[in-house]
Amino acid sequence: MDYILLIVGFVLLIKGADFFVDGSSSVAKILKVPTIIIGLTVVAFGTSMPELSVSVTAAIQGSNDLAVSNVLGSNIFNLLVVLGCCALVNPVQAKWSLLKKEFPFSIFIAVILLLLDSDFSIAKVLSREGTFVLGRWGGLLFLILFAVFLYATVRDALASRNEVSEVEEDYKVMSPMKSALYIIGGLAGIALGGDLVVDSACNIAETFGLSQTFIGLTIVALGTSLPELVTSMVAAGKGENDLAVGNVVGSNIFNILLILGISSVITPITLDVTAVYDTVLLIVASLIVYFSAISKREIRRTEGALFLIAYLAFFVYILIR
Repeated sequence: MDYILLIVGFVLLIKGADFFVDGSSSVAKILKVPTIIIGLTVVAFGTSMPELSVSVTAAIQGSNDLAVSNVLGSNIFNLLVVLGCCALVNPVQAKWSLLKKEFPFSIFIAVILLLLDSDFSIAKVLSREGTFVLGRWGGLLFLILFAVFLYATVRDALASRNEVSEVEEDYKVMSPMKSALYIIGGLAGIALGGDLVVDSACNIAETFGLSQTFIGLTIVALGTSLPELVTSMVAAGKGENDLAVGNVVGSNIFNILLILGISSVITPITLDVTAVYDTVLLIVASLIVYFSAISKREIRRTEGALFLIAYLAFFVYILIR
């Protein structure tokens, strides 16, 4: 029964995010908000809603390992699997502005997360002594950085919107009532889906003697990253490769700053040393993808295949540790 509930939870998460994005985008169009702002805010937030729902629900229920491992697992999956699959479809190119600003920023905040995860103590990590805590002050720092990032993104978008030609709008415009129903229904689906995923994943982990960290890094991370995978694969298939990279980088920034920020403000998150190691792996994966993208301004099919192999190695590592 838990497996059925897990699948139902994922379906509710994904479809709930779809409804939320459609409804919010329609409201933005009704209010005449520029499309570029919709993409940078509403859509990015919508694709991160499954991770937000799962991690916040886990934090409220005290399943702290699941809250952190979900974010770390999703970010590693986004970098290696989503971009790897996209590169196999079409060599992935990224805009220079993304490589100059947002991508380095995503690596920067991952380093901050490592410092907070490790309590700023290398000796403590190496000796594997005690526990590590991602506290409310760290969460507040993430939320402040998220507000700064969002402000800078919207400011840059508004400043450059007159420099690009107007393109055909892809967002559906619905009536205000229908838009509101989509938003409310989407949020309800996301909330209920998050509850089902957390509860069923924890039960499955206990049944097989698996840790919540393992379940969060694999099953839950895969399920909550499906919106990013689908969005990026569709973009790659249409040749809009810069959108594929932007979707991954933006989602990873949202996941760390917004999701872990809110989760740790609600309940300080107690970690074990494996969370520190996984954060290091996230930074390493980010650097590998970044240098692959910046070396020739594209991620080639060969590199995409190597990313998928690297993720397989990561999966085996967390399975046997």
